[in-house]
Amino acid sequence: MISYKPFYETLFRRNLTEYQLIHHHGISANTLHRIKKGKAITTKTIDTLCDILNCEVQDIILHI
Repeated sequence: MISYKPFYETLFRRNLTEYQLIHHHGISANTLHRIKKGKAITTKTIDTLCDILNCEVQDIILHI
């Protein structure tokens, strides 16, 4: 199972909001909805989030 808990922790540490991801960085609301619901996102999306948040993959997802 994949957990996105690290994503929200990283978002908090970077002092960013979901609003900012959508309106300033071009992340779709659907992508954030999928993350909230624990659904799959693409590796391209993970790469984009890592670039935006200046972090590593393990700061976005966790395999449980």
